Amino acid sequence: MRDLSTKADTTFFVNAFYKKVLKDESLSPFFAHMDFEKHKPRMEHFWNFVLFDEGGYTTNVTAVHAAMPLKKQHFDRWIMLFNQTLDAHFAGENTQKAKQRAALIAWTIGSKMA
Repeated sequence: MRDLSTKADTTFFVNAFYKKVLKDESLSPFFAHMDFEKHKPRMEHFWNFVLFDEGGYTTNVTAVHAAMPLKKQHFDRWIMLFNQTLDAHFAGENTQKAKQRAALIAWTIGSKMA
């Protein structure tokens, strides 16, 4: 398997991951109010920023999610689906970096909500 290493990989990953999220009983309600196709480029940009230092991303992810009624089980499920999706398609340094960053993001946002 190859590593997560290009913007095309990020697009593929975001599509595969959120396909699972949007079908997930516990996570899909958080997306019911939004136009996912319109929101998806923001998520791609975020992960390109995190993984490849792509500039221009300025949204405060913690602030955006702080108003949501998220609980530990939501973060745990999100991480499980995130890692499961990566493991199915990618392996390598950036793939591990994505997993580590996702875990840190989940912990950071979750700790602000406690």
